[in-house]
Amino acid sequence: MYDVIVVGGRCAGAATALLLARQGHRVLVLERARFPSDTLSTLYIHQPGVDRLARWGVLEEVRATGCPPLDRISFRAPGLLLTGPAPVWGAATGGLAPRRYALDAILARAAARAGAEFRHGCSVTGLLWEGGAVAGVRYTTPRGGADRARARLVVGADGRNSTVARLVGAPYLRDDGRLTVALYTYWSGLPMDGLGLCSAQGAGAALVPTQDGLTLVNVQLPRATPGLTRESAPHAYLAGALRACPDLAEPLAAARQEDRLFRCTDLPNFFRRAHGPGWALVGDAGHHKDPCGAQGIGDAFAQAELLAGCLADAVDDPGLTAKALRRYAEERDLRWTPPYESNLAFARLTPTEEHLEVLRRGETDPLFRDRVFRALAGIPDGDEEPGGY
Repeated sequence: MYDVIVVGGRCAGAATALLLARQGHRVLVLERARFPSDTLSTLYIHQPGVDRLARWGVLEEVRATGCPPLDRISFRAPGLLLTGPAPVWGAATGGLAPRRYALDAILARAAARAGAEFRHGCSVTGLLWEGGAVAGVRYTTPRGGADRARARLVVGADGRNSTVARLVGAPYLRDDGRLTVALYTYWSGLPMDGLGLCSAQGAGAALVPTQDGLTLVNVQLPRATPGLTRESAPHAYLAGALRACPDLAEPLAAARQEDRLFRCTDLPNFFRRAHGPGWALVGDAGHHKDPCGAQGIGDAFAQAELLAGCLADAVDDPGLTAKALRRYAEERDLRWTPPYESNLAFARLTPTEEHLEVLRRGETDPLFRDRVFRALAGIPDGDEEPGGY
């Protein structure tokens, strides 16, 4: 009998397991993939997420993968260039963008060191129920067999197409559909000084330096872009990159594409109900937004920390657990709704002239630039301290 079974062992699941195991809970993690393995991702971790890695004791291991510190930011839009140092937050002087095959394995190892039991190659196929509450899971084993495990709480951390959410019938609290298509690949030979963001009518781009001297160049296009098919994706990718940032023409011509072009069309924007009897959702399973703001990994870390904090002394008592999960759900919806609204506006890829003019007027003001970059990173205004929000 486990205290908690976490379904999904990547960013949200491994972080949740790590924190719960450190509290002394008996935790089982079931992950469908076998690590190390890659997954679709914009890679970028904003400063609050980097600070959490430091507080959890794994930041140096992440840095050792070779991902460069992204201590500068540039934001380009028509007639606008904001560039300067990234805001500092706690132990983070900027962002990081480790490859997911490295980051996810590091977090999984940290969870295992904390005492969580990690089982790879396991797919959940059903839930166990008792008295109207989830009481465990059924799952397939790596060799094709079937097994089951019981727990006081099952946490779905299995992504936007969550099996746990489907099996419990978690309703959508809000569903704003799919706004963009993401196209990305990795390039060598791109001279980059930190994180590069570009925005224009009908296109957005992010240039994200990562390991091995590579830069991920991600392009977001409206889902309704005419003629956008798998076959036309390479042309649309380059055209979108240059629309978002015309200055990329010469650097891309001199650079070398080092991987296939990845295409992701399933980018929903939603909140699902965060909990029910014997179950909870964390990360993309419960709340997903368009990756244009690259907030997914940071959201996963913050929600894992929120859930673990609410459950610290509650798992052994069903009444206390239910109260803790209500608090988690209320706080999640309260905290994540404002950035969700801002991200929706950005994902529409229609920057207004009025907004651009405001940014242009502050272009040479370091304090204004810092406020813009803090907003992009999801750093709160005011006197909050790292770890206290």
